[in-house]
Amino acid sequence: MQQAVAMPGNLNAAGAPPSEGLRERKQRETRQRIAEVALRLFLADGYDGTTLEAIAAAADISRRTFFSYFKSKDEIILFGMEADSAELIAELLKTSPDVPPLDAVRDVMVKRIARHTTEEMTAIDNLMLSSESLLARKQAFYAKQEQALFVALREVWRQPERQTALRMVAMVSMGAMRLALQAWREQTGKRKPAAQFLHDAFESLRAEL
Repeated sequence: MQQAVAMPGNLNAAGAPPSEGLRERKQRETRQRIAEVALRLFLADGYDGTTLEAIAAAADISRRTFFSYFKSKDEIILFGMEADSAELIAELLKTSPDVPPLDAVRDVMVKRIARHTTEEMTAIDNLMLSSESLLARKQAFYAKQEQALFVALREVWRQPERQTALRMVAMVSMGAMRLALQAWREQTGKRKPAAQFLHDAFESLRAEL
């Protein structure tokens, strides 16, 4: 099963930075190829069962070249998570300030998570649970994403008096995401998509406000 790893940053329609040169383009494509190859190997052979040598060989590069792009297997996973987060933030920044902030974050988060099939989500979730180091990096990532959400919210809704409320929106939004993914993971029987759990979590939150 292949899971695409998006590129972070300010990208144009072709997926490249607007002022990217030939060298930068080749580096970006190589980094992307390594990440995609590594994820396929992780899903096929397990995180611990995949060596750096296997990733380098599958990506058609040397082990030394691998370390020019990533320092560890954890960094590959983090690269994909940060890329997805960057795209989420980019979408949030396009939101009209007339939209309530909590609704805006909900819509963007649900849209992003709905892009992934249940099979993909399950495979990635199992991969994350298979490694203590990945779990630790995931917790740190949540804190980083909460801060990124807050910064983006302040950019769209710029009134200084709203900053405390916007900080709370970022906090409860990440809480809703974490609880929704936990509920999705623990469900039994016919599995509902993660996007439905996330939407329901935001609806429950709104009902209590």
